[in-house]
Amino acid sequence: MHIAVFSTKPYDRHFLDAANQEAGAPHQLTYLEPRLSRETAVLAKGADAVCVFVNDAAGEAVLEALHAQGVRMLALRCAGFNNVDLAAARRLALPVGRVPAYSPEAVAEHTVAMIMALNRNIHRAHARVREGNFALDGLLGFDMKGRSVGVVGTGRIGAAFARIMRGFGCRVLAFDPAPDAELGLDYVPLEKLLAEADIVSLHCPLNPATHHLIDEAAIARMKRGVMLINTSRGAIVDTRAAIKGLKSGAIGHLGLDVYEEEADLFFEDLSGQVIHDDVFARLLTFPNVLVTAHQAFFTEEA
Repeated sequence: MHIAVFSTKPYDRHFLDAANQEAGAPHQLTYLEPRLSRETAVLAKGADAVCVFVNDAAGEAVLEALHAQGVRMLALRCAGFNNVDLAAARRLALPVGRVPAYSPEAVAEHTVAMIMALNRNIHRAHARVREGNFALDGLLGFDMKGRSVGVVGTGRIGAAFARIMRGFGCRVLAFDPAPDAELGLDYVPLEKLLAEADIVSLHCPLNPATHHLIDEAAIARMKRGVMLINTSRGAIVDTRAAIKGLKSGAIGHLGLDVYEEEADLFFEDLSGQVIHDDVFARLLTFPNVLVTAHQAFFTEEA
């Protein structure tokens, strides 16, 4: 099968080539650096399938263009599928495949890393020590034991995260529209979770019901000084509302591995350019904000 792979980076080539060779090299892989869009869909001409990542756009017009060129399948190398128009895919009889469980521990562990870095100010302490500043003022953290942690979304990643938090001795509260009794978690309404959690961690898919789930009203219901972590999808958090919460002190710490307008930023080296996204630039001015560029999935096992 001839597969056109969009949004490719060196690590994509490394792992996909290795997997293809291990399977006896049944596929012809064509690597394309551009993201999939209406303008770049033509690059898939002649391919039987298209492989895309989180910021590739697979809306109705794109799927129609791919289908017209003979593409017979869309394969996502990610768990989320919010960037795909599933209704259009169904109408075109275009199968869509995703990766439902590549390594939930990868994202869960990165979430914990962000929590601990923010809590103990590791990012700030590292910068200080490199400049010869060994003062501890402003680096005060808190014990995790006994803290209340809210897990929004208890799929494979949320469940893995909850297990780790229990290991810290935290009280774990959970919210999910489809509770899993086998996990043994304390499921509560979202309003109760937001009101009682010291740390709120988001592990839900992006869909119409979760778009801007964390908005100004949700932040107002949270404990003052809450730590908010998002390693799911950027648009689950209303970034402008989060900035307002940071300025007022309603949010005490914010950790983001995703950002709602990340498509023009993440996975690229922009160190020699001016970032024109003023909202994102404002986020980076807060000392109690930690941003990573959608790397929570990025482990060798995943």
